[in-house]
Amino acid sequence: MKKIFALLASAIILLALPSKADAQTIRDKYGSQIGSIQSDGTIRDKYGSQVGKIDSNNYVRDKYGSQIGKIDSDGTIRDKYGSQVGKVNSDGVVRDKYGSQIGKVDNDGTIRDKYGASIGSARGVPKTWAGLYFFFSLN
Repeated sequence: MKKIFALLASAIILLALPSKADAQTIRDKYGSQIGSIQSDGTIRDKYGSQVGKIDSNNYVRDKYGSQIGKIDSDGTIRDKYGSQVGKVNSDGVVRDKYGSQIGKVDNDGTIRDKYGASIGSARGVPKTWAGLYFFFSLN
């Protein structure tokens, strides 16, 4: 599956423009803003357009409201069919469906690839939300 923040880069993230306090900025590895995630789970691109949402039941939805995945309470990431595609552990380690580590979300929000290289940041965003980077695209 494509990365969720690839959606943000190409589109992680207004009905009305959100206040800065209401949204957490998502940045690429160069520090450029590629989107934001609001406290209610709304994902916006760098221009402020809604490109997706994580709803109150932890379903991941595209900009049309169609379910494209789900985050279980234990951090398991599922696709729209309910099949496990990965997991984000409480320590931020991101694993694919086979259990192999494919990345990590640090406590400060830095998103790292499997080699430890910084590939983005999502400060203030829950680790499970930031970990969706590895599994979904909302293009």
